[in-house]
Amino acid sequence: MKKYLPLIFIGGGVLVLAIAAFVIIKSIKGSVSSGTSKQTENIPELAQSAWPVVSLTPTQDATIPFSLGHLLDFKVQKINVPKAATMDYLLVYNTIDGGQQGVPGTIQLTGGDIDKVLLLGSESSGHYRFDDGVSQGTITITFRDSSGNSLGKLSSDFHLQTGEIGLSSVDNKFTYNLTTLAKGVYFVTMPTFVQPADATSYVVWQNGYGVFASDGKPHPGSVIQ
Repeated sequence: MKKYLPLIFIGGGVLVLAIAAFVIIKSIKGSVSSGTSKQTENIPELAQSAWPVVSLTPTQDATIPFSLGHLLDFKVQKINVPKAATMDYLLVYNTIDGGQQGVPGTIQLTGGDIDKVLLLGSESSGHYRFDDGVSQGTITITFRDSSGNSLGKLSSDFHLQTGEIGLSSVDNKFTYNLTTLAKGVYFVTMPTFVQPADATSYVVWQNGYGVFASDGKPHPGSVIQ
């Protein structure tokens, strides 16, 4: 009997390891499944009657060298979504090497407008890395109630340009031709859904599309649709 004891201990150890592995794998599968279900959540489009103003304006931070063209002032105004307690946002943009980067976040709604600067790159301990050559991307917002249930989402494609006369939307349904080239100025052209209340916040707005300039100044031109 004694000579079989080592084999019994080994067999018992293998059994314990097998059970532990099964429990871990099951736990991992459950976690992955839960995450997948959240990512594939069927979120309805926000009703037109509840559309807010959505805009991205190129900006810069005087304390961050060379930040112009790498920061976007993200604003959501005229929010009127019944029962909305929070708003998720996700900025996704294409990088010069053909990849994609995302900037996610969640904001508590307190009854006012949302104004947040988003970085096209990354930051760690005060050190910034910029993603160069960014020209196109999408901003998606999702409103949720206090229980986390989705109430509706809205997405807008943006086009970031500088050193060009023709400023166009990603879908090419809207173009604004500048009268003169604006050197050193960055522009974003995008659907805002609703016209911003402050006429000085945009260069031009027509049929749901707006053009926003980094210098906040007027830039004469003509609309082509």
